[in-house]
Amino acid sequence: MTTSKTLALALALLAGLATVTAAHAEDQTAPAPKAKGDIVLNVRVTGVLPDAGDPILTAAGAATGLRAEVKDDYKPTIGLSYFLSDKLAVEVIAGTTQHTVKAVGGATNVEVHKTWVLPPVVSLQYHPFPDAKFSPYVGAGLNYMLFYGSKDKNGFKVKLDDGFGYALQVGADVPLTARYNLNVDVKKVWFDTDASINGGALKSKVKLDPLVASVGLGYRF
Repeated sequence: MTTSKTLALALALLAGLATVTAAHAEDQTAPAPKAKGDIVLNVRVTGVLPDAGDPILTAAGAATGLRAEVKDDYKPTIGLSYFLSDKLAVEVIAGTTQHTVKAVGGATNVEVHKTWVLPPVVSLQYHPFPDAKFSPYVGAGLNYMLFYGSKDKNGFKVKLDDGFGYALQVGADVPLTARYNLNVDVKKVWFDTDASINGGALKSKVKLDPLVASVGLGYRF
């Protein structure tokens, strides 16, 4: 997904959340402000949407006319935040998704691999309006991509390298009760992996760079 599409989706989600907030603002009492020591557990439905489409090359680096595509997946995830102050929080998210890798190009469109990925992200968040009914935040952090439970397809053998990436984040909370809130969260993760196919006969530098878009409920302890 391109940067412009990523930004458009993030803005659309946040605009929708702001609309819901405005529609119910008159019926809500002022929420307790976010405060130092708060712990928030967010349970979300998350889409992990890779931006892959990189060329598959021979071992010598020659073009094959094929590219590596990675399919989207949607799964439940959890996030746990700890507020260092009323405006700064550290969040850890965990969840796992399954993705199909395809070789695509010309008349070729074939599945070569299916894998689970565990992409935990640790981010530092800034909440500029901790006492607002519509409380947006931004964040930045690191992630680690761990591939496991892999299954090769259609006679291909594929190896993907684990590794570190980095992420930017935008989101918002809307209180529903004193302890529960509606949460929308969008992260853009930048991560490259080296894919080795059939023992290195083919290779690709796959820029996964997924958009991680979530919506769910949070509980503040």
